[in-house]
Amino acid sequence: MTAAPPAAARRAADAVLRRPAAERLRVNEIFYSLQGESTRAGWPCVLVRLTGCQMRCTWCDSAYSFYAGSWMGLDEVLDAVAAYDCPMVEVTGGEPLLQPATRPLLAALADRGHEVLLETGGGLDIAGIDPRVRRIVDVKCPDSGESAANHWPNLDLLTRRDEVKFVLAGEEDYRWAVRVVAEHRLGERCAVNLAPVHGRLDPTLLAEWVLRDRLRARVQLQLHKLLWDPGARGV
Repeated sequence: MTAAPPAAARRAADAVLRRPAAERLRVNEIFYSLQGESTRAGWPCVLVRLTGCQMRCTWCDSAYSFYAGSWMGLDEVLDAVAAYDCPMVEVTGGEPLLQPATRPLLAALADRGHEVLLETGGGLDIAGIDPRVRRIVDVKCPDSGESAANHWPNLDLLTRRDEVKFVLAGEEDYRWAVRVVAEHRLGERCAVNLAPVHGRLDPTLLAEWVLRDRLRARVQLQLHKLLWDPGARGV
């Protein structure tokens, strides 16, 4: 028979479970790697992947984050990040903005002097996020199956600090993205990233379309999938 945990350990565990949602996060994984996407691609970065997502994109490569994860206190997450001694931190998911404690986490990371990135699926409101945070908003294209879930007012909130990303499965997605960029004047607001779905859209084709159309956007490949096995986790 397994011995019961000491009373002090039980009390500590109970205290964590009783913390208000603003002080706890369901964390899928925390790891140190290179930033694989965005204008910061290639830089060493600590990635905090939170659990949960309200979308089900057809090409999703992190479905393991929908449910799996452990509860951690805000200070525990901050300490886990600090152990890597890395200036850059990205909070991602899943959809990190589903959790109320994400906003306090972002502010606390900035307070500690980190360059903080937030990658969000674009379906939830980005208003009120600490202004020191670089918001990377993924605008869902039709082939994702989730374009109806985009929270369009987010695009009016973007600044020069922020970025948008369009993940493209084919030329129809590309044409749709070009229209959205033009209609919302995104090239004047923030960095625009166009990313091919790995294994579905030839990145050379995407590059040719961007050059043909004189589009002011960055062709973005998922660096971590080029350096490591595309299915690997924790990279």
